[in-house]
Order: sequence, then C-alpha cells, then structure tokens
Amino acid sequence: MSAAPTIGVLALQGDVAEHIAVLRSLGVHAVKVLSPERLDAVDGLILPGGESTTMSKLALRYGLMEPLRERVEAGMPAYGTCAGMIMLADEILGGTHDQRTVGGIDMTVRRNAFGRQTESFEARVHVDGIGEDPFDAIFIRAPWVERVGPEVTILGRVTGPDEAGRIVAVQKGGLMATSFHPELTGDARIHRLFVDIVKGHA
Repeated sequence: MSAAPTIGVLALQGDVAEHIAVLRSLGVHAVKVLSPERLDAVDGLILPGGESTTMSKLALRYGLMEPLRERVEAGMPAYGTCAGMIMLADEILGGTHDQRTVGGIDMTVRRNAFGRQTESFEARVHVDGIGEDPFDAIFIRAPWVERVGPEVTILGRVTGPDEAGRIVAVQKGGLMATSFHPELTGDARIHRLFVDIVKGHA
C-alpha cells in the first residue's frame, strides 16, 4: 500500500463530512462508504457518531451489515466514535430489541450513558498513544464502556468530576473506539493514531 491509505467513512448517518475533512488534512485519501463495493475498496473505516439504532437499521437496509462484519472479522482496521463505538461493541446495554452491531471489540457499551443532548459536555482525557497532552474531548449523548475483555486495551478514561474512571477510549488490535467526537475539536491526533494503525495493518 502507498504511504497514503484509502480510509472510508461509513456514510449512513452522522458526522461524515467532518471525519473526511480531518483525514484529508492528514494527506489521506478519504471516501464515503455507502455500498459493499465501496467498502471493498478501502484499507480502513471510520464509523462516525450519529444515532446508533438508526445506523443499525440503515446498515441492514443498504445491505452493509454482513459485509461490515466480514471485513472487520477479516482484519480491516476500524475506528468508531460515539455511535460508532456502539456499532463496534459485542454487547450493548440500553439498546432496542432489534438493534444489531458490527461487533469486533469484546466490550459492553451503555448507550446514552452520559445523558441526553442537553447534558453534552467537554472533558480533558489522557489518551494513550497520542502524546502526553490531554485531549479536549466532546461528549454528545455519549456512551461509556462498562466491561472490556482480556484482549482489549483501555486507552482513556474520564477523570472527573461526575463520572470519574469511566472508560471512554479502547483498542483491540486494528479496532479502536472512543465515546467522544474528535472530528469536532480541531485536534487531529486521534485520527493520526488511526491512520498509523491502518498503515501498520497493510
């Protein structure tokens, strides 16, 4: 693969344009993914924030759920933010009865754990792999991780004051997920970390 991989952004719903803008600022060939054929052409995939139940329904409607699962199981790197974190979880708490996920990360995620839209907030989170300076994370109707399996690395936790210690960033091999929205911050360090993961899995 060339120095600049092709990274897709799942374009069913959510912060698609924002992720593409950050990836392109890093010199990455970034494309929208809305079909199995386009999914086959990418080296890695971002599953953006949005509404996880809607994303689940649209993935099924567009015939993408099984291709997504197959690519993830085959080792394609993927990064989920907020609703995308839920999509990569093997288990959801607070989901609807018919909600399905792509899975791949052995973790239990609670939907809307930090509260409703009006309870959105920002917090400084130390994230392993991006340097010593904390990340100014934006949480919008965000999930948190209640359990991780033995092969999952915890990259970051909220440090306070209300929900101190809650897991908000994880990695398992080429799969990464955050509760928050780095695409809205102007700080590209987490996207750069994912780009490096994609390059490393070439």
